Amino acid sequence: MVIGSPTATGKTRLALQLAESLGAEIVNADSLQVYRYLDIGTAKPTRAERERVKHHLLDVVDPDEDYNAALFCEQARALIADLAFRGRRVLVVGGTGLYIRALLQGIIDTPPVDEQIRGYYRQIRDRLGREHLYGLLEKRDPRAARRINPNDAVRVIRALEVLDQSGRSILDLQEKHRFADCPYAVLKIGLRVERDELKKRIHWRTEQMLEAGLLDEVRGLLDRGYSETLKPLLSLGYKQMISFIRKRCSLEEAKDAISRETWQYAKRQMTWFGADRAITWYGPGETGKIEEKAREFLAQY
Repeated sequence: MVIGSPTATGKTRLALQLAESLGAEIVNADSLQVYRYLDIGTAKPTRAERERVKHHLLDVVDPDEDYNAALFCEQARALIADLAFRGRRVLVVGGTGLYIRALLQGIIDTPPVDEQIRGYYRQIRDRLGREHLYGLLEKRDPRAARRINPNDAVRVIRALEVLDQSGRSILDLQEKHRFADCPYAVLKIGLRVERDELKKRIHWRTEQMLEAGLLDEVRGLLDRGYSETLKPLLSLGYKQMISFIRKRCSLEEAKDAISRETWQYAKRQMTWFGADRAITWYGPGETGKIEEKAREFLAQY
């Protein structure tokens, strides 16, 4: 089973309830919760929650180590095979749609990264800005440009890289990949929260993270010697706290930025998961219906 939906929709709470009820173990599919020392800002399950239910693929790498969808796919598939061999049920939980897709369908066969090409486009981004970079993609691959957020420079650069290396649109490779066979029987569950309610939840969670010690967590990471330019420290919550620590903004401005940018991220997640027709969607108060659906699914195997 997979629970995949936007941030702040209640995935962790639902996963714990289902795992306890069904006798399942949880496999993390959040691209930031794999990092050690990033706890509060990633809404990582607490020690008490991990004692209630066995969790996997949390705290597997340090912030300065590489981790990506390919590594996740390899580790998660090996883990699931072991759990299945031991007769354990598996609940994959997270908001990183790319990780979930990699697990279920494998990695898209795109050209390996060419650092020279990537460096060229990064220089364009740094010198001329994201808008100019996105304009290049609009001219060369308008179909891909329509599918990519203009501010998502990482994906814009990757689309340009693939075009340079293969002569083909990244969308062509993605569409071809959709026909890959899924190695699992899977039930996909999504949690849908009304937009105004989700905004409130994001704001409340931001407040809770700050009260729980997010600022001290970020200071601790910097004190350990981790660079603020590391990928996980450029993520939501961490980069804003670093801006405050470096006196580039006030604490109130940092807090507002976390809420605002988390909402933008949630909207992108809605688009990603909303495109998956295999997901069955439920409201936040429908745990009973979800459990009933899960038991019906498991009864087939």
